[in-house]
Amino acid sequence: MAEVEHQGELEVVDRGPDWLFVRLRPDYEHLDGIADRLWELMNQQFIHRLVIEMHEVDFLPSFLMGQLVMLHKRVLHQDGALRLCGLTPQCAEALHLCRLDQALPHFDSREDAVRGTQQARPR
Repeated sequence: MAEVEHQGELEVVDRGPDWLFVRLRPDYEHLDGIADRLWELMNQQFIHRLVIEMHEVDFLPSFLMGQLVMLHKRVLHQDGALRLCGLTPQCAEALHLCRLDQALPHFDSREDAVRGTQQARPR
């Protein structure tokens, strides 16, 4: 496991073979530009596969969804992958209502996200 690195609302929790795992903290006032910071972090690690652990995020404001979509487009352009895990039922429902659940797949656990199987179902 990589040394845990804190960057405000981001916490790098692990780096596995070809994957970077980042925990997102619910500091909604400082999430502007989060796509750029995550992209920079991925490039520093030479990894274009990212799992964002969202266990602590209570709700998904529209600007955060926009940042995740922007990052998703960058990652796809590099033939990478962006997956979410640990969404609350309310956050999963928000993605579904905005029709973003296909673009931003979410999974129950980090392991499921890496495998890309057993996508979480709204409860």
